[in-house]
Amino acid sequence: MSLPHGGSLSSCALGHALHVTRLPSSRDPIGFAHRGARSLAPDNTMESFRLALRLGASGLESDVWITADGAAVLDHDGVVGGRLRRRPINSCERSDLPEHIPGLAELFEVIGSDVDLSLDIKDPAAAAEVVACARDVGAEDRLWMCHPDREIVASWRELSPKIRLVESTRVRQMDGSFERHVAASAALGINVINLHHSEWSGGHIALVHRFEMLAFGWDAQFDRVLNELLDAGIDGVFSDHVDRMLAAFERL
Repeated sequence: MSLPHGGSLSSCALGHALHVTRLPSSRDPIGFAHRGARSLAPDNTMESFRLALRLGASGLESDVWITADGAAVLDHDGVVGGRLRRRPINSCERSDLPEHIPGLAELFEVIGSDVDLSLDIKDPAAAAEVVACARDVGAEDRLWMCHPDREIVASWRELSPKIRLVESTRVRQMDGSFERHVAASAALGINVINLHHSEWSGGHIALVHRFEMLAFGWDAQFDRVLNELLDAGIDGVFSDHVDRMLAAFERL
């Protein structure tokens, strides 16, 4: 049952009806499938990304590395090979990588400019190629580029005025108070603060919005967590469980 101004009707454990008002987000929240639909398919594979899209995810998330010959590829750990002979991806040619590791250009061939794509830039040397791949399909404004170092993130603005800059951090790593840190990030041109779900509150999200930035929450794996984030006004969530994520969005 819908209520005015974003309210909803829910019940407490004792069955008494309570009016719960959802705090406003700055945009329609994005549901990012973390490494694809990784609860149902091998993560960071085309199978996982395609499955997430079939299930209805509005966004995808992955991790990016650059190969020795300059290809941007999607993998979490950034190393290949067996336990006795492991090699970093940046020392390998694209053609030498296992078949299950997709190239970013391959993913863009599937999603084009129709899907929000959040990329954790594991190797900052990959940034220029990431933007070039997005530009080739007209998807710069759907590209969310993430890194924990906000100075590095801010430097990527030179690559494109359209990309979205995401600072993925933790409260304990912030410089000074929460408000002081967010203000400094906003001054650098950062578009999004991305925190673990446990570090968000309605007040923190509202403060981020006051600086005209967005708030994203990661590791949102359970119904309770997803619902709490959305009710607090979060602008984007990352989850391994696309089905749970979409069910939470439908309850809005």
